[in-house]
Amino acid sequence: MQIQIDNMTCGSCARHVTQAIKAVDAEAKVLIDVSARRATVETSATEQAVTSALAADGYEARVI
Repeated sequence: MQIQIDNMTCGSCARHVTQAIKAVDAEAKVLIDVSARRATVETSATEQAVTSALAADGYEARVI
């Protein structure tokens, strides 16, 4: 899934986003593109679970 995260602006944000996703699915594969403010995620978790975890960490995320 492709996730747009408009308020992910730096490497620290990218680490937090990755940690939030891996908290939902430890086996998730996460590829971050900070300049595009986008994450590509391969996971068995639902879109809702991933976006909810990101929201809980303060990241406005939407699946695109």
